[in-house]
Amino acid sequence: MNPLRVMITDDEAPARHRLRELLSDCAREMPLTVVAETASGAALLEAVQDIASDVVLLDIRMPGMDGIETARHLQKLPAPPRVVFTTAYERHALEAFEVHAVDYLLKPVRARRLQEALARARSLTTPNGVPDALRTPAARSHFSVSERGRIVLVPVREVRFLRAELKYVTLRTATQEHVIEESLTRLEEEFGPAFVRIHRGCLVAVEHLQGFERQDAGTGEAQWAAVLADVTERLPVSRRQAHVVREFGRHDRHA
Repeated sequence: MNPLRVMITDDEAPARHRLRELLSDCAREMPLTVVAETASGAALLEAVQDIASDVVLLDIRMPGMDGIETARHLQKLPAPPRVVFTTAYERHALEAFEVHAVDYLLKPVRARRLQEALARARSLTTPNGVPDALRTPAARSHFSVSERGRIVLVPVREVRFLRAELKYVTLRTATQEHVIEESLTRLEEEFGPAFVRIHRGCLVAVEHLQGFERQDAGTGEAQWAAVLADVTERLPVSRRQAHVVREFGRHDRHA
C-alpha cells in the first residue's frame, strides 16, 4: 500500500504542529507521509500544483482566502486531493459538504477521528488519485445527514436507493438507513443516470442494481421488483416505470 500523501493547511503554527503529531500516531496504523505544510489557502493552491497529494487537512477560518473557498478552487484541479476540514466552528458543516469534503473534524482534533477520516479519504480515491465523484462535479459526492447533533457524510456511491417518506427521503446503504430533508425530484435531477426511478417515490442506484424479479402483487397480476446488491428488500416497479425493466434487460436471470 502506497503511503497516503497528506498536506496540512492552517494559519496557526501550533495547530499545524498538533496535526503533525496526530499524523505520526496515525502512521502506526496506516502508511502516510506529510508532504507539505502551508499557512494559507493561497499557499496551499500553489503547493498542490507542484507537490502530489492525496488529502489536505484544511482549516476553515483563515485570513484572506478561507478554507471553503480554497476547497472550491481545489476542485478545479485535474487531480484534486480529498479535503478533510479541521475547524473550531460547527456552523460551516453544510458548506463543507457542498464542496465534497470527506470529513469535518472539530478542534481539538482527536487521533481516532483523524484516523477514520484518513481511511475514508483513501477508500474514496481511485488508483490514479482522482476521486470518482469529482469526475462529475455537477453532482455531490456525499449526502449530509444530521444524526445525534453531528453531521455524518454518506458517500453517494454507497447508497442503494432513495425513497420518499412524507416530507423526507430515506437513504439506504448496504448496512444503514438515514433520513434526509430533500426532494426526490431534485435528487433525480442532480444525479442523472446514476439513479433510475422505478416508482413515483423511489430511485435506485444503477451501480447496485442486479436485476428484476416477478412478484405477486396480491391482485392476481405479477409485478416486477428491483433486486439490489446487499439489500434483502425487493422494491416494486410501478406500471408507469415498467419500461425500466425492458431498458436494462437484466430480468432474465431473475424471471
